[in-house]
Amino acid sequence: MSSAQPPLKIAILSESPADEAAIAVLAEVALGRQCQRVQPSLRARGWPSVAQVLPAIIRHLHFNTDAAGLVVVVDSDNSVVHLPSHDAPDYFHPYCRMCQLRAVFRQTTKKLPPANGRERVLRGVGVAVPAIEAWYLCGRDEQVTEAAWTAGLEIDRPPYTRPQLKYRVYGTDRPSLYLETQLALEAVRRHQGDLRRLENDFPGFATLAKDLRSWGQ
Repeated sequence: MSSAQPPLKIAILSESPADEAAIAVLAEVALGRQCQRVQPSLRARGWPSVAQVLPAIIRHLHFNTDAAGLVVVVDSDNSVVHLPSHDAPDYFHPYCRMCQLRAVFRQTTKKLPPANGRERVLRGVGVAVPAIEAWYLCGRDEQVTEAAWTAGLEIDRPPYTRPQLKYRVYGTDRPSLYLETQLALEAVRRHQGDLRRLENDFPGFATLAKDLRSWGQ
């Protein structure tokens, strides 16, 4: 990670403060530089809340901060998993959360004038399938992958449940915020030297990493 450049200012929006702390670590690795977090104007708890507050957060960051970009990560839960076919020009799947979040970015930013020395706030979107705890188990549990979850959905037999993933990570399905944060950070720091395993096992993370790497282009 380069230390010659000044920290890049970014905002992070996810479903809990613990997840946002872990995503900050992964974002720095993908970007290859240190980051300084800019707090969004609003907070979110769960998927509907993220989608609802996102337009206001984008506008706030654009006009009132010098944040370079916004990273948004949500769980897929039981929604449609994003596929490469969804990336076709002008394609939109109404039940895919990746498609929905990208659409919010497009619709919110397309009419915004330049502000604070930049054209727009850059976009980084990831969807954890079926939940971010699956990312935390990457490299620790060979059975937990995005492909395994998708295959299970196709035959209506999911290989695990979201509460089971949570229990495997935290040792309880109701962790305190402190425990959740500490174990989430411990999990993602295992990947600080190399994100390839996460990107291979979880395309929803690979898409986020691709977004972040494009910021320097």
